[in-house]
Amino acid sequence: TQSTWGTAKIHIMIRFILLQNRQGKTRLSKWYAPFEDAEKRKLQDEIHRLVVARDPKHTNFVEFRNYKIIYRRYAGLFFSLCVDIADNELTYLEFIHLFVEVLDQYFGNVCELDLVFNFQKVYNILDEMILGGEVMETSKAILMGQLRELDKFD
Repeated sequence: TQSTWGTAKIHIMIRFILLQNRQGKTRLSKWYAPFEDAEKRKLQDEIHRLVVARDPKHTNFVEFRNYKIIYRRYAGLFFSLCVDIADNELTYLEFIHLFVEVLDQYFGNVCELDLVFNFQKVYNILDEMILGGEVMETSKAILMGQLRELDKFD
């Protein structure tokens, strides 16, 4: 979506999504902006160090370079989004929660191994929710219906 503030246009977009465990192993990464492979590895390491070391009393968002990292921890996994600095943090926290709820309903009490052994299905779920870095679907009922339809092709 685009909004106008004065004469400047602001393009709201997710730059990338990372799912990482406490040890720093990236279990899922989806990039919506171009980054070189070396830069991707560096970003994954930096973001993991940032979110793991952060005091739980602090907010779940932090400025990072020229962007904002919105993250949330569920069990042993950190779900992190890199978004534009002006984006609404609460919108993305709610998106992370919806993503986890959909994963949980789809896999039935999702765990890290579900993500590892069914990574293609996890990418399919993400692709149903986000297109080109923009959130396209936020209804859990619609998402679950679309995923059931996709499962018919398996």
